[in-house]
Amino acid sequence: MKKYILFDLDGTLLDSMQYHAKAWLEVFSKYGLDFKEEDIYLNEGALEFEVVKKMFEEKSINITKEQFEELFKIQKRIFREKYSKKVKPFPEVPDLLQELKKQGKELALVTSSHQEIFEEVFPVSLRKFFSLILTGDRTSRRKPHPEPYLKALEALSAGRENALVVENAPAGILSAKSASLFCIGITTTLPEEKLSLADLVVRNHLELRDVLLNGKGKI
Repeated sequence: MKKYILFDLDGTLLDSMQYHAKAWLEVFSKYGLDFKEEDIYLNEGALEFEVVKKMFEEKSINITKEQFEELFKIQKRIFREKYSKKVKPFPEVPDLLQELKKQGKELALVTSSHQEIFEEVFPVSLRKFFSLILTGDRTSRRKPHPEPYLKALEALSAGRENALVVENAPAGILSAKSASLFCIGITTTLPEEKLSLADLVVRNHLELRDVLLNGKGKI
């Protein structure tokens, strides 16, 4: 059984991705671009300039880095003003975190969200369960690069063989696997076939609980 469990935030612990997606779709609509929520889910945690540039180019529109930075500011403003108050943890999450701590697990949170967004959406009551909270603005490279998970392992003084990651999106899974970590995918936002790089895929938080607390799934 692994001692260190590193969680993604949006779509993994928080039921938030639908709201992040809505904010991005509002921004893209300003350019007359018609994307779907799944387009955002597939690129969750990786909506950096190069990714958005490619998405725009597929619609025959060019975008500069300065334009992207402005879009990102607008997206964050829309999310904070219209959607952040709607974000809640998945119902099973508080009890799961409490039970994991009772079993002596060391928990970490590794998210691409910036600190300012994290502070608004993540309940203070749940922060006590985490030995480490690493937000996207504390790394030079974000998911799918392995740096976020490598930096977390270093901060925890944890070995790869004694740690695992829980993620819900391809970029996060690739980040974990590039850091040579065992990764569990959870189908909160995308179907199982989109999470094929994960070592194990669970359908919901009840299945995740069985894996993390009872060792099901050969972790």
